[in-house]
Amino acid sequence: MRIEIICTGDEVLTGKIINSNFSYMAQKLEDVGLSVHWGTTVGDDRDSLLAAFRMAGERADAVIVNGGLGPTVDDLSQEVAAQAAGVGLVLDEAWLVRMEEFFARRSRIMPPNNRKQAMLPDGAEFLDNPIGTACGFALTIGRARFFFTPGVPRELRRMLEEQIIPRLLAMAGLQGAIFLKRFHSYGLGESHVDQLLTGIEAMVPDGGVKLGFRAHYPQIETKLTVRGRDDDDIRAKLGPVAAEVRARLGNFILAEDDQTLEGVVLAALTARQASLALVETFTAGAIAARLAHLPGAEHVVYRGVIARDLDRVPGAVGLSHLLLTDAMTQDKVEAVARAARDAAGASHALAVLIELDAGADRIDLGGTVWIAIAHPDGTSHGGVAFRRSRIVGGREWVRLGAAELALDCLRRFLQGLPVVERIDFEKV
Repeated sequence: MRIEIICTGDEVLTGKIINSNFSYMAQKLEDVGLSVHWGTTVGDDRDSLLAAFRMAGERADAVIVNGGLGPTVDDLSQEVAAQAAGVGLVLDEAWLVRMEEFFARRSRIMPPNNRKQAMLPDGAEFLDNPIGTACGFALTIGRARFFFTPGVPRELRRMLEEQIIPRLLAMAGLQGAIFLKRFHSYGLGESHVDQLLTGIEAMVPDGGVKLGFRAHYPQIETKLTVRGRDDDDIRAKLGPVAAEVRARLGNFILAEDDQTLEGVVLAALTARQASLALVETFTAGAIAARLAHLPGAEHVVYRGVIARDLDRVPGAVGLSHLLLTDAMTQDKVEAVARAARDAAGASHALAVLIELDAGADRIDLGGTVWIAIAHPDGTSHGGVAFRRSRIVGGREWVRLGAAELALDCLRRFLQGLPVVERIDFEKV
């Protein structure tokens, strides 16, 4: 089935906002085995919208239109859709009542221009929006079935997953059960993971498992799209394949499905009734930002020291006599981690100290990343797990890679895995 996505709005066309809705829709459709053949962006212009709708109606089987369902004069999707289909607009009384109730619950009176959002093309199929005032609708234009969606991301996502994807699967004759299994890993490049998983799809001879990847440095997502007659068939197919993926990727799998690396780390600390202090340089507090907002983090993350320069770290942890900028050593980094743990009264501390190369940003600019995890095990004063790495690829590459490497080292330590294991992103 040939699918087209049309995104509308001057702000999208001119680049004033990033079109994240398109990438989300395309990925979600791919996850269920549906491919997008065309992507079109159109401004808030009647003639341009009409031409785009008519063209899509001639070449596609299904079209998702995003945006243009609001109450203002530049929201044109309903009117132009009706024109393209050769029908008029009619008032959806039920949706008008829903909108009025929506405003009443917020102690507001609905503005008159919101009535426009209840005007739908005659004969259109209503698509519910339980969290907003812009309902969606489906309409046939030319040879294609069009699905009109609001531009607000959370409203679009709800409508796409609950209403549009099931209709598209039915149109494509792909009824039956479908399940997406995801593995998140760090330390392996996309081609390396692809090589490690050679032959995985062949474990299910009927083609019921499709392997895919989504690389977003510093992580890579490995996806298994599984089709079957029903949920039992899905489980029978997925079980041995998922086990084989875990065996082949091993310690590099940091989370699965909706889990995140920071969520896994926080859960492991919580299970130990442990607490954490952080010391970060050059990361702009990326590690603290990923952990501290999670539910329950207020009981675990005690303190964070965030510094741009290495020479500001010792004083912040009570080691004013220590010099880091003359020559970094493992002993110094371990001392910082211990001091941070003791100063915060935490059971654990993660210290991430980065020596960045001098000069302008460039592809061969790198940084040496020193990581120490102070913990209460080992000696009477506690032990320290240590990792040193060099990452090359520019300032942002180093910053993102260092934060990911440090969090993953902490994850590995808490799970009893080797903290030091060669990764594809480090330079010897």
